[in-house]
Amino acid sequence: MSGSSTVPVVLLATRTYPPEVNAAAFRLGALARALARRAGVTVITSTPAAHAPTIRDAAGVKVKRLPALRDRGGNIRGYVQYMSFDVPLLLRLIARRFSVAVAEAPPTTGAVTAVVAALRRRPFAYYAADVWSDGVAAVGAPRLVVGLMRSMERFVLRRAACVLSVSDGVNERLAALGVDLAHVTVVGHGVDTTVFTPLAPASGDGAYFVYTGTMSEVHRPQVLVEAFASIAPQHPDLTLRFYGQGVYEQELRDLSEHLVPGRVEFGGVIAPELAARQLRGAVAALVTLAPGTGYEFAHPTKAYAAAACGTPVLYAGPDEFGAIVRENDLGLAVSHDPSAVADAMERLLKDRELGATERERPRRAQWAADNVSLEAVGARAADAVLALAGLPRTAGRIEQDQGPSVRPVQEPPS
Repeated sequence: MSGSSTVPVVLLATRTYPPEVNAAAFRLGALARALARRAGVTVITSTPAAHAPTIRDAAGVKVKRLPALRDRGGNIRGYVQYMSFDVPLLLRLIARRFSVAVAEAPPTTGAVTAVVAALRRRPFAYYAADVWSDGVAAVGAPRLVVGLMRSMERFVLRRAACVLSVSDGVNERLAALGVDLAHVTVVGHGVDTTVFTPLAPASGDGAYFVYTGTMSEVHRPQVLVEAFASIAPQHPDLTLRFYGQGVYEQELRDLSEHLVPGRVEFGGVIAPELAARQLRGAVAALVTLAPGTGYEFAHPTKAYAAAACGTPVLYAGPDEFGAIVRENDLGLAVSHDPSAVADAMERLLKDRELGATERERPRRAQWAADNVSLEAVGARAADAVLALAGLPRTAGRIEQDQGPSVRPVQEPPS
């Protein structure tokens, strides 16, 4: 091994990392913290967006940041933006010594890391929190682009000595791409249950529904505004809140102003601690996945952040994730339809009025603590990575035959 005769050195390449506020950054932060307990860790990532909160890097983790192009929402999203990170990444990776390399999507970053690892004759792990080419197809990219991205993703996945997957649904798509599942470790995908907790101070300023996270083609959250508009006249003090950003944000703002002027609030990207306050005080957390995108296997982490706060989830989308919500009584699961969502909103308002929401809060929060702890996910992922350097595993694996009640979760690419 390079770097030390006894301690492996792990090089982690990812365009997003704390203090960025998104699911990918959270899971990479958890992985780095877990790795640092047993290895040297260097993270090569991007300079954070202007709206990212200020935090200290985790103890034992060296973070090297590269400037990269971002879109108007502050995201490294788009092929020019990806290359603005990946080209200088190649130079940084070649110059460093490491025992194991780990890359996070997109596949362009994975390809750069895979090539450098091959040149250095070091093992390479790829974190497949989703199948990126499925997401590209879901947002309507041209067939040529989808084909090129799928070919690159297949190249990366087949050259990884270890693939970190978040769910059986992702495994099915990996197998379809020709990945040998013997090289795949299911690690899950969780939330920080020390931040998202029923003990978080509630935002105590009236009754509201809240949506936190990406507003993208995969989610199509316009259905929430349409549903809210149909019940708003009966509940004059009720509001709808959106926190986050995405390609549909302006369309949502315009739709809200047209249907229910002054009743829908947009708060932008906020720190996890503030998101926890909003979730803790909400009537329910709103979660959507649009049908027919080819991304029906996605499991949105925002639902689990709500559950960790003990707040009910109102999920509108395909039934795979709906089964998780129903079987664990995390809230209500309905079709991606304004009428169905409006009916569910009325039911959840009644639950709040009758005290059922507060009675169920401890049980929902305990379920999240038991099943979707981000630190446990990080430990499992670190075990799989360090096994490539010859270190023994210390964390328990997720059993492959688990039922839906404990299926790991994921978020579509933003």
